[in-house]
Amino acid sequence: MRLRALGVAALATLAFAATACGQSPPSAPAAPSASAASSAPAADGGTLVIWADPSRVTPLKPFADQFGAENGVTVEVKEISKDNQQTFLTASQQGSGPDIMIGAHDWIGNLVQNGAIDPVTLTEEQKAAFSEKAIQAVTFNGQIYGAPYAVENIALIRNTELAPEAPATIEELIETGKKLKADGKVDEVLCLPVGQKGDAFHVYPIFASGGGALFGATATGDPDPKQVLLGSPGSVKAFEKLKELGEKGEGALRTSLTNENYIVTFAGGKCAYLVSGPWAISEIKKAGVAYDITAVPGFEGGEPATPFVGVQSFFVASKGKSKALAQEFVANYVTNKDVAKALYEADPRPPALTAALQEVQAADPDAVKFMEAGKDGMPMPAIPEMAAIWEPFGIAENAVVKGGDAAKAAGAAQQAIDGALKN
Repeated sequence: MRLRALGVAALATLAFAATACGQSPPSAPAAPSASAASSAPAADGGTLVIWADPSRVTPLKPFADQFGAENGVTVEVKEISKDNQQTFLTASQQGSGPDIMIGAHDWIGNLVQNGAIDPVTLTEEQKAAFSEKAIQAVTFNGQIYGAPYAVENIALIRNTELAPEAPATIEELIETGKKLKADGKVDEVLCLPVGQKGDAFHVYPIFASGGGALFGATATGDPDPKQVLLGSPGSVKAFEKLKELGEKGEGALRTSLTNENYIVTFAGGKCAYLVSGPWAISEIKKAGVAYDITAVPGFEGGEPATPFVGVQSFFVASKGKSKALAQEFVANYVTNKDVAKALYEADPRPPALTAALQEVQAADPDAVKFMEAGKDGMPMPAIPEMAAIWEPFGIAENAVVKGGDAAKAAGAAQQAIDGALKN
């Protein structure tokens, strides 16, 4: 994947072939009940093992069963809910991994470097069926390493009964959130997960608006892992901004808010603003909260608040025991429009397959708004070195949110990353 820049001043523009998606009745052929993880009979004795995170296990099961029935094999769908990329790498090295892994496109460089995934064989017609950016995201060193199925980015989701107007700036958001809290209408100023390890993905738009950056760029515009910028003056300034929003400042960023509770807190009416993605909407609708979706605002006079954009993909494991079956499933089954649409219906993230996107877009204003919020977002770097960023960044974020020194936290992150990358 080529990025024109990874700093704040110039970020890649995400331009999808279609601009919105929406809900429509599932058009996939009838499939067995989703209650069984692996019920297809193994008439020919083959077994296909798929690993997925919890949000994708249930929607995937009926299609796995259907594929198994059509091909006379058993298909097992296993839930992996913690450290998915590293769990897959470790299992791959031990020979105990799956045949197919579902994950984000920014894993690709690291997985390829560790010999964990194979290229996916797509015809020119199949490649043309996806948005150009989706194919770019799963391309590494000139080869396609995944079948993209969904695109996603975070946005600001707002409880319109508590906050009728979208804030133009972070400062405006904080002002409204603090007043609502002072009036006893909410418990939190902002629902954004931090936790004890930090969360670079969710905080990145605010960090970018504050002047922060991850990498410099090579002469060709690709991310340059030899130029880590977490300790740069701009990033120190951004971490200072996060500190000001933290527990000893405005109280908007709090380590008590985690990936396990931040959506539930918003859905329970305990805060007016939520920074999250399409995966949050079902919980919000279930709770009956009136909401709207807009872009995450930036600081007044700051850089744009650019979110990461991710492309969820199916990967073929290099050390899988059923590689032919895996290639068939990934290249020729999950790339089917009906499957893409039904996966969307079960887990409403905008489809990467253009035909599916076009068919579902009209009925879902939420998807339109998410894509609008991410139109200027930055595709997550897929270089192997990106894996070294997340933990040190998160540690630095956690430290400043708790009131720690920003320059010290940024310097420690820089040192840890440079050490890991042997810069």
